[in-house]
Amino acid sequence: MRELYSKQDTLALRRKHIGPSCKVFFAADPVKIVRAQRQYMFDERGDRYLDCINNVAHVGHCHPEVVKAALEQMEALNTNSRFLHDNIVEYARRLSATLPEKLSVCYFTNSGSEANDLALRLARQFRGHQDVITLDHAYHGHLSSLIEISPYKFRKGKDVKKEFVHVAPAPDTYRGKYREDHADPANAYADEVKEIIEKAHNSGRKIAAFIAESMQSCGGQIIPPAGYFQKVAEYVHRAGGVFIADEVQVGFGRVGKHFWSFQMQGEDFVPDIVTMGKPMGNGHPMACVVTTKEIAEAFSSSGMEYFNTYGGNPVSSAIGLAVLNIIENEDLQGNATRVGDYLTELLNKQKAKHTLIGDIRGIGLFIGIDLVKDRQERTPATDEAQHVIYKMKEKRVLLSADGPHRNVLKIKPPMCFTEEDAKFMVDQLDEILTVLEEAIGAKSESVISENTPCRAKMPNEARSELLGEGASDPRENPGQKRNGLCTDKHSLLSKRLKT
Repeated sequence: MRELYSKQDTLALRRKHIGPSCKVFFAADPVKIVRAQRQYMFDERGDRYLDCINNVAHVGHCHPEVVKAALEQMEALNTNSRFLHDNIVEYARRLSATLPEKLSVCYFTNSGSEANDLALRLARQFRGHQDVITLDHAYHGHLSSLIEISPYKFRKGKDVKKEFVHVAPAPDTYRGKYREDHADPANAYADEVKEIIEKAHNSGRKIAAFIAESMQSCGGQIIPPAGYFQKVAEYVHRAGGVFIADEVQVGFGRVGKHFWSFQMQGEDFVPDIVTMGKPMGNGHPMACVVTTKEIAEAFSSSGMEYFNTYGGNPVSSAIGLAVLNIIENEDLQGNATRVGDYLTELLNKQKAKHTLIGDIRGIGLFIGIDLVKDRQERTPATDEAQHVIYKMKEKRVLLSADGPHRNVLKIKPPMCFTEEDAKFMVDQLDEILTVLEEAIGAKSESVISENTPCRAKMPNEARSELLGEGASDPRENPGQKRNGLCTDKHSLLSKRLKT
């Protein structure tokens, strides 16, 4: 494919015309992608990269059936959703069939942020309540209404928590308040929500909604303990609120055994509102809110019409239908289970081999690798994680790191990911961790006296990558200078290691 500009010219134009807060992956050395196919992406030189990042290209980049559906519908008609058309109702029918029976009313939007914003409107209209309970480290979108309920964002900026927002501890059994050795972490974390509700009521406030990703993604690949959502829903319903399950990142069969991640909690749990987005259109902007008739009727009773020009348009709906067909026809849920189980097995073998790996968690093709400096203390290995993702890029594997400490390697590839891809990815990771741990263990290079200042400087671009989503700056956290190790280890190791 012909390029309009050289890589350097593209970078220069981006710096000139694109907002500086709009970050790219691998900011210190960005990859310029010109085409993609299935689970592979190709740069301007034709080099192929294994994509372990894109949960957006759900059924594979440029899937021919998705391309065909888009082209054929665009050749026939695309218009706004106020005109009567079969595609939107057929898609709504098919989508509803994947959900519990009571979730049957759809509102189509163009992004997950739009969907979550609309979900809040539905929740607040339902009982006339205002307050929202969210989880610590949560991210639900970039609109103002969503930044307000996303501690992942507002805790790192200049904004302060609004009085109508209440933050509950993330149900993290590895690094959280109640861990795997607790007798009943699900109830313990749910009781934290109950306490929040009681305090809110004592202050004269009323709860409109509890919102949570069915599995936290930006929060570090956190999987809630079984029974947690059931107890939270019980407390929230008792308070007159609704439960919003955010499936924007983790829906559409990614967990393998279930089509929706909230279904892992069991058949006795059904949220009141479900939001979805990213994988829905396989890269085409498409999202949705699905709720109950009761909540939908309460929203309609406000007298305000809801209209979204492009939400559910004929082309978007045709693409959405193609994605549903591919998931079924290619057994991508089964593939997520088979390949995910195999990948988890390989990674657990690496955990036994590498002390930097503190935890492997996930299900299906949604897996996190929690890197630590010390397994006993579970000290986040933030700089090491950044080093790893850059070195993996050099080996043509694209990974990202996230979580509150940016130390969790996230694996959420297209659903056509194979066992061969899993083996290749793990082999590269093994090589990088082996060299990295040898370097860290070499006292002559990696151990620095407590009284010796760190002189190595992390490049501004790499620091921007590390801090781009709001992670704490290690320069401002004396706890990160543990064991006398320089906090700017990414640049130090990058200069020292050639893998």
